[in-house]
Amino acid sequence: MAKKILMIVGDYVEDYEVMVPFQALLMVGHIVHAVSPGKKDKDTIATAVHDFLPGEQTYTELKGHRFALNFDFDNVKSSDYDALLVPGGRAPEFLRLNEKVISLTQEFHRDKKPIASVCHGLQILSAAGILKNVNCTGYFACKPEIVQAGGNYIDTPADGAVQDDHIISAVAWPGHPQWLSLFLQKLGTKITL
Repeated sequence: MAKKILMIVGDYVEDYEVMVPFQALLMVGHIVHAVSPGKKDKDTIATAVHDFLPGEQTYTELKGHRFALNFDFDNVKSSDYDALLVPGGRAPEFLRLNEKVISLTQEFHRDKKPIASVCHGLQILSAAGILKNVNCTGYFACKPEIVQAGGNYIDTPADGAVQDDHIISAVAWPGHPQWLSLFLQKLGTKITL
């Protein structure tokens, strides 16, 4: 049975962290509404491609694709959805300043609906105050925020993921196979070959 998933994104979201999950979740039959504050159905956002080069202390950033939204942010109600997905990149640093983004995140948590967060997406979960005593992971630069929010940062490889009850988190896009598998299990999705 198809589930309805809300994906909150913004300009300079990590390209792989929005494109791959969006397409994968649609491929298995789920409904995904990709939304962004101040934008409407068919508007687009800019994405960024992040990568790591040997010997450099942080990631490099290149301009990615345009990503088309498919629902109006102003019409979003958490009660209409079964799960929440928050990709990373630079978008979460400004999305966490939006009161509706924070309240939606808190509502999904209150109702124990599955929440998946990748990379810097944990900045939104931290700002929403929902990480107290939660085991989670994310991009290592988010560790201070996670710890300050009361979360237990789990240091995992870039392709790893952590699940604690209804919250699933991953370090970055190399973890798509791991976190998407956990997320689909939490949604009750059955894939047969």
